Amino acid sequence: MKKGQVYEGIVEKVNFPNKGVVRVGEETCIVKNSLPGQKVLLGVNKVRKGKAEGRLIEVLEKSPLETGEPCSHFGVCGGCTYLSLPYEEQLKIKEQQVKKLLDGVLDRQEESWTWEGIKGSPKCYEYRNKMEFSFGDEVKDGPLSLGMHKRGSFYDVVTVTDCKIVDQDYRLILKTVCDYFAKEEVTFFHRLRHEGYLRHLLVRKASGTGEILVALVTTSQNPWGGSEGDEAELREGSALQKSAAALIDGFCKTLRSLEEDGKFAGTFRGILHITNDSLADVVKCDHMDILYGCDYFYEELLGLKFRISTFSFFQTNSYSAEVLYQTAREYVGDLSRFTDRGKAPTVFDLYSGTGTIAQLMAPVAGKVIGVEIVEEAVEAARENAAQNGLSNCEFIAGDVLKVLDEVEEKPDMIILDPPRDGIHPKALPKIIGYGVERIVYISCKPDSLVRDLGVFLDGGYRVEKAVAVDQFPWTANCEVVCLLSKCDNGVDATQEVEKICAGKAFEYREEEIPDCGCIYG
Repeated sequence: MKKGQVYEGIVEKVNFPNKGVVRVGEETCIVKNSLPGQKVLLGVNKVRKGKAEGRLIEVLEKSPLETGEPCSHFGVCGGCTYLSLPYEEQLKIKEQQVKKLLDGVLDRQEESWTWEGIKGSPKCYEYRNKMEFSFGDEVKDGPLSLGMHKRGSFYDVVTVTDCKIVDQDYRLILKTVCDYFAKEEVTFFHRLRHEGYLRHLLVRKASGTGEILVALVTTSQNPWGGSEGDEAELREGSALQKSAAALIDGFCKTLRSLEEDGKFAGTFRGILHITNDSLADVVKCDHMDILYGCDYFYEELLGLKFRISTFSFFQTNSYSAEVLYQTAREYVGDLSRFTDRGKAPTVFDLYSGTGTIAQLMAPVAGKVIGVEIVEEAVEAARENAAQNGLSNCEFIAGDVLKVLDEVEEKPDMIILDPPRDGIHPKALPKIIGYGVERIVYISCKPDSLVRDLGVFLDGGYRVEKAVAVDQFPWTANCEVVCLLSKCDNGVDATQEVEKICAGKAFEYREEEIPDCGCIYG
């Protein structure tokens, strides 16, 4: 194959995540966004060491597997990958992908391990409890759009009023907000010029309680565009500033009228206006105004109630989250063996978010210590534990890497639920150094899990069993729960692990906000 050339081929399989292997004669090319069995037209972007990577130009023939019912945005919106497949076929693909990844690292483990397949989501449509929509235009200089980025595009945005992974309340909010600001002729933030007003619309809705939190994210610039003088006038207090305030007030009233008219299944808990002047295309908060209600809502999960604030992490599929956490609890097993030894067990919940796992573990543990870098999530976790009557949970705000040096208690059990990039390489030796009998690792990115498992194997642990849990139906990702146990060989491999971690080029980056609000988060 040659770079720049166009070829036809058949997709033989899809490797994680979303890497279609296309057969062209005797050669293969990796092409994203393709499905097994499709005949595709591809353009080669790169050829290196005999391996070719390309882009999908056109699907010439559908896969025999494509008998599902995709929404009208499928193939244009960058959110869903497998929407044209029946759900059962998607589960088969994900299970094969994850098993292949795990086999690649566990083939050097002497002991056998158990693969428990994949657990599907109890609800595969209208399951999301959080969406981060972007403002923009679908074509250059086109009308205002609000929704998801086009597949393969950083700039173009598709208004996804037919989105199948959210319920009718989300779709109605999206259309209403887009129509309102289009009518007011408000500008959106151009990512190249760094000019404009509208940036994102964050919508969160609790699956258990139906409570809705909406946050409009804008810059502090003139909503209608204009000169630097206009922006200075806007900041200093003037007729222009009053007009901008009236615009935001109208936004709030327009949304509230939907609930008042009985068009919602849920109820508004809060409507917020967040100002963000950073250049990065992420939802951040320079300033927040509560237009209505408050800046949090409540969700119910497995008999517990959780207060979730604007930026705190919570699983985006509450239905499947119950499956995920029940599985993790089963993997933890019976902790009474520690009580039999004359002590109540201490459990570390690292990367604890709003403390969901910690609170599920609290009834069977002596003490649970949760560590989370997002302070807002830690505050919510403390409030949640108090509300649920759990007095043996302690939540610490800080980076796991640093907090482990400061905590005096030693764990009997460790539960890990890191962000997509996995565990910081410098934290791995510290975790392994505790030498606990069992570790439960919950991963939202299987290839990060595989990287970390290699270090755990070097550190004297082995994998007992693993299972995939589909938290993100129709997308290319899923979660994995893995149980590791300490090998009984009497060897302390901590120093060796430190050398390994220091010598490896780990692909790890710290997120400003661990839950970035993309389709997986």
